[in-house]
Amino acid sequence: MEKIRVLIIGNHVLCREGLRLILARQKSLEVVGDGGSDLEVIKKAVKLKSDVVLLIEHKRIDINCYKVISAILKSRPQSKIIILTDSEDDDDLFASIKVGIRGYLPKNINSEYLITSIQQVANGGFAVSGDLTEKVFAEFREMPSNRLHKDSVKELLSSREKETLFHIARGKSNKEIASILNIADTTVKIHVKNILKKLNLGNRVQAAIYVMEQGLLPQQKSIPTKESHN
Repeated sequence: MEKIRVLIIGNHVLCREGLRLILARQKSLEVVGDGGSDLEVIKKAVKLKSDVVLLIEHKRIDINCYKVISAILKSRPQSKIIILTDSEDDDDLFASIKVGIRGYLPKNINSEYLITSIQQVANGGFAVSGDLTEKVFAEFREMPSNRLHKDSVKELLSSREKETLFHIARGKSNKEIASILNIADTTVKIHVKNILKKLNLGNRVQAAIYVMEQGLLPQQKSIPTKESHN
């Protein structure tokens, strides 16, 4: 199994070194580099082919942080970015999501939670600490919606795309969905891409909110699994 390539970004050397020591003990992870300056960070993210970028921020997340995120994703869109922060400001959370981060975590989480979050994000999922999850859902519920009516799911999506959509709404990563449905990871990625395009949605978070808003999520037992297809 290929290791998840992690790049650590932060202006405090001790923080970067501490994270290096924690992550170096994990066989599934490889810290490919770290950096503190904007230009250095962007170049390293591309050159080192990082799968996950850990961005350490302090207190208020400033505009420069968003510029770095945007530049990294523009140069290497396949990189997944996780912010580690002290900020408790809702605006920072929502602004970070909008620029494309895949994880938003407080610094007081333990190392086990961080490692699990890195793995989840690398496999196509999202990582937001439990106390922030409701804030995310509440924000998207209040946003103006131009999404399609729930009948569009029946009309536009194939049966397998519907299954994939329901598992996305339950917070499953691409890897987990592939295992549940007994299909390849690449097939799941294609389904997700098709779902977002057909339903005019921007990302997996919006897909999950769409399912909740439309009351589409069936009971757990009614979602087909690989066993039910045998």
